[in-house]
Amino acid sequence: MELKLFIIGIAFLIIAIAMKIFRRIKYYNAAPSVLWSKTYSFVDTVWTALLIASIIMYLFIQAFKIPSGSMRNTLLEGDHLFVNKFIYGFHIPFADGKRFFPLTKIKRGDIVVFQAPQSALSNEEKAAGLEKDFIKRCVAVAGDTVEVKNKKLFINGIEQEENYVIHDDSTSYPEFSARILDYQNSWENGFFVSIPVRDNFGPVIVPEGYYMMMGDNRDYSFDSRFFGPVPDKLIKGKALFLYWPLSRMRIIK
Repeated sequence: MELKLFIIGIAFLIIAIAMKIFRRIKYYNAAPSVLWSKTYSFVDTVWTALLIASIIMYLFIQAFKIPSGSMRNTLLEGDHLFVNKFIYGFHIPFADGKRFFPLTKIKRGDIVVFQAPQSALSNEEKAAGLEKDFIKRCVAVAGDTVEVKNKKLFINGIEQEENYVIHDDSTSYPEFSARILDYQNSWENGFFVSIPVRDNFGPVIVPEGYYMMMGDNRDYSFDSRFFGPVPDKLIKGKALFLYWPLSRMRIIK
C-alpha cells in the first residue's frame, strides 16, 4: 500500500509540474480565454489538492477502519481512526523498511497498525498477493521474554496489569501437549497459526527488530501468539485519534 501511495504521489507531482509548464507556454503564446482560465484554475486546484493529500497519506497520516472485534472494548468494529505514520520514523522507499527521523520507539502498550505478515494470511490470500493491515497492542519488544499462563500475560517473568484486556470465553486451553522441540523457531516462523496456544503460550524471546502484538479482546484475537513476531519493516504507525462515530471521538491511548 505504501508503495502504491508513493507511486501515485510521484504521478501527481509529474502531472502538476507538466501543468505548470503548459500554463507558462500558453501564457507566452496566447492570451487565454476567460473560460480556459477558469477551467485551468479549477483543474490546477484539484491536482494540487490531490498531490498534497497523497503526500500527507504517504508520509504523515493514514485513515483506518477497525475490521474486527480483536481490540474490544478499546476499539470497536467499524470505528474510524487516524494513524500517526511519522512518529516511529519515515519509511525509506525501496529500502526494505528502513526508517529515518523517528520521534520515538515503539513501546509496550502502544496500539499499532501494521501490515499482516505472510504467516497471518491464508493460502488464497497469498496466491492473490493480498495485503492486509492489522491493529493490535504491542505487548513486548526485542529481548523480552513472553509467556502466557492460564490467560495471564507475563513479560520477563512479571505478570502484567492489563486493565484494558477482556476475556469473554470461560474455556481455557491447556498447555499444548505435543511440545515442539524448537518452540522458539517454530513460533518465529509462524507455525502456530492452527495450534491452540491461546491461553498457555511460550516462553519465547522476541527477536531483535521484531515486536509481539496482541489484541485486547484476548480470547478472540488472532495475533502474535499464532502468526509470530511482527518485523519492524511492517509497522505502519501508531493509532492516534478516533474520529467516528462522534460519540466515541477521542485521542487513543
